[in-house]
Amino acid sequence: MELFEVINELEELVDSSPRIPMTRRILVDEERILEFLDRIRTAMPEEMRQAKWVVQEREKVLSESRKEAQKIVDNAQKEVERRIDENEITGKARETADEIIHKAEKVSWDIKQGAHEYADDLLRTLQEKLDRVAAEVQQGRTELKSIKPGS
Repeated sequence: MELFEVINELEELVDSSPRIPMTRRILVDEERILEFLDRIRTAMPEEMRQAKWVVQEREKVLSESRKEAQKIVDNAQKEVERRIDENEITGKARETADEIIHKAEKVSWDIKQGAHEYADDLLRTLQEKLDRVAAEVQQGRTELKSIKPGS
């Protein structure tokens, strides 16, 4: 029961240590704390040291088991993927995908063609208006030249 005695002494040290004003902190002698820790380690039963070792070994085994399980899952996933690729459903899915892609490309071409036609119509209309304006400007200039100053 020496372990509990050391822990009680450590608690007394904390309780009797001076406090820093306006905080919940205390000043503790470092050497005394380290001495208590050494005494605790010495007083710990051998079973506790063995339990720590057992826990560490268990963690190693669990880690290795997880790695092995992940390898098994990865291999199974690869096998499933390989089998799916060989499956008839995959072939049909590819055909459907090809059809969808073909339709999408046609729709895309139709949209581009429509956009080109629309742009061409706008430009043609603009050119016609500009031609009319140019003709009106030319007509105005001609009329100005025919008018003699002072008449």
